[in-house]
Amino acid sequence: MARAPKSANEDRAGSRKVGSLRALLPFMRPYRLLLLAALVALTITASLSLILPLAVRRVVDGFQTEAVQLLDGYFTAAFGIAAALALGTGLRYYLVTRLGERVVADIRKAVFDRTIGMSPAFFENIMTGEVLSRITTDTTLILSVIGSSVSIALRNLLILIGGLAMLLITSAKLTGLVLLIVPAILVPILVLGRRLRALSRENQDWIAASSGNASEALLSVQAVQANTHEMANRAAFAEVTEKSFQVARRRITVRALMTVIIIFLVFAGVVGVLWIGARDVRADVMTVGALVQFVIYAVMVAGAVAALSEIWGELQRAAGATERLTELLTAEDSVRDPANPVPLPVDFSGKVEFDDIDFRYPTRPQQAALDKVSLTVQPGETVALVGPSGAGKTTILQLILRFYDPASGAVRLDGIDVRTMRRDDFRRRIALVPQEPVIFADTARENIRFGRPSATDAEIEAAAKSAAAFEFLSALPDGLDTYVGERGVMLSGGQKQRIAIARAILRDAPLLLLDEATSALDAESERAVQTAFESMRTGRTTLIVAHRLATVKKADRILVFDEGRIVAEGTHDELVAAGGLYARLARLQFTDGQQAA
Repeated sequence: MARAPKSANEDRAGSRKVGSLRALLPFMRPYRLLLLAALVALTITASLSLILPLAVRRVVDGFQTEAVQLLDGYFTAAFGIAAALALGTGLRYYLVTRLGERVVADIRKAVFDRTIGMSPAFFENIMTGEVLSRITTDTTLILSVIGSSVSIALRNLLILIGGLAMLLITSAKLTGLVLLIVPAILVPILVLGRRLRALSRENQDWIAASSGNASEALLSVQAVQANTHEMANRAAFAEVTEKSFQVARRRITVRALMTVIIIFLVFAGVVGVLWIGARDVRADVMTVGALVQFVIYAVMVAGAVAALSEIWGELQRAAGATERLTELLTAEDSVRDPANPVPLPVDFSGKVEFDDIDFRYPTRPQQAALDKVSLTVQPGETVALVGPSGAGKTTILQLILRFYDPASGAVRLDGIDVRTMRRDDFRRRIALVPQEPVIFADTARENIRFGRPSATDAEIEAAAKSAAAFEFLSALPDGLDTYVGERGVMLSGGQKQRIAIARAILRDAPLLLLDEATSALDAESERAVQTAFESMRTGRTTLIVAHRLATVKKADRILVFDEGRIVAEGTHDELVAAGGLYARLARLQFTDGQQAA
């Protein structure tokens, strides 16, 4: 069943207005000169458009004069105005389009900069695909507005105002008749425009939901295919996409209806006024040239009104897109850096303290992930965290990295509460090997270099050797410079994990966090990596989360977790001798002979 986008069901009557586009002003302020130049070019082209009918009137009335030179002058002036109009329009297009591209590029960077720093709690409530949809689809809509629609709207607004003034000058009588139809035009704009705003927002929400659905399925394509879930995923995506289309169809219908009504009213009025004007010409009340001038201005005014009604729909859609992007830019993160951060000591030793920590994940507030947990890891100590799945082991690492903040208690590094420091300050002193290694769409060398961008090739190769990764990487077509594909699709699970381990080794941080770091390795590779870890742990604090107890037997201390609490503590031999949960886990994993060892 398709998941309805939340915002499509909320009442946003107060915010679904073109006024939402004001949020774009901060992005346009740095380019005031470019904006001013575009407005000047726009004003000039609109003025030239209004002057052109005057030249046409002179030409038409000039046919009745015998002064050939005067007639030639009128034609020359008309050509000159047309040439200036063409040049001005080209300049306006260049300036406005350049401004639009620049502003939208800045918006995309701002949204990405904002979201890349958000804590994991933020992404528990929004799909990554939806964020990507806002960065791409919504910014494309804004580009069409800044780079085209706003310019055209302002130009047509100037033509509308100037055209009405020139109509009044040309014939007050006919102008009065034209103005009678204006109220009839405004009614559908106001009534249908409100409906169009709501449909535009809903349409964008369903497009984002469609993008999120596709992103989730494609990023897990192997799991989808292995479980023969293709048909179900196709059906789910088709359902969301179809809902998006249905909303789009309703939006198009409303906009088309509004366009039909407005254009009919405008041109029906022009025809009626032209009929009356033709009678005035026959009665010698006005000249043929004056009537032609009035008709041209009337057509320009009618075209401007029709264009404005079209652009109004675009502005409605862009307002919805701006609203959605603003939500990302103004979203409150539950984890924030302090205004006046405390610096981490330069000689950071890696001491870790948990003081009476209580923590619940935002999406599971009824279940305690950690319940009144206190622990201290001394500098240079290796501590293993073991226990059943969901016992709270990985949560310990996430709180050290301050991906989340505890509900109560404090996490301290070298005696300093992590909430009082800049996150990037203390994270630079931590190396993490996650449970699910992240491999980027780049070469193997650059994936390892991700741990320390300033590292040399020799250092990268040394780290690969320490992680037992150099041999298989050298066997790839281009060695360490082989492109490994999106999410490391060309590599096995164990190979990905060894690259992640090499990345952590290269980082050479005082605090090392290993979350099931060897779970995907074969016995031979695990033994080689364990040897590397043993040398790597020297002089640095290490926390190891593991289900395979063979990897933690040499730890200085082992903490046994169960249901968010520490239920036992000691060395491997002490815990086995004491019985309890650890002893049961050990019996499941070791034979009697291994257990005795």
